Amino acid sequence: QVQLVESGGGLVQAGGSLRLSCAASGGTFSSYVLGWFRQAPGKEREFVAAISWSGTTYYADSVKGRFTISRVNAKNTVFLQMNSLKPEDTAVYICAARESLWLRPSASDYDYWGQGTQVTVSS
Repeated sequence: QVQLVESGGGLVQAGGSLRLSCAASGGTFSSYVLGWFRQAPGKEREFVAAISWSGTTYYADSVKGRFTISRVNAKNTVFLQMNSLKPEDTAVYICAARESLWLRPSASDYDYWGQGTQVTVSS
């Protein structure tokens, strides 16, 4: 059974940085896309970034140039480095896994989800 466990959320001032981690277990992740979504109160789940096993990345326009997704395949771990944070980045950030080689931005294309970690950016 695939499990995803996030860590690294917290409270930060606007302009600051945070690094999120997601540890994956229970699967053969060489064939998985790993991604990050976020969900703010009263809003739908929103795609943030995704990365393939080979390191190809895909970002939402709203975070391009500020966030960087990376993964360490030997440790089945994916990271999200978030710089120049804005109050509108405040949300629960959720790690997701897709059993495919192809990057996709839709939540319905992902098979497994973590519990999420709260990120709050104060103005």
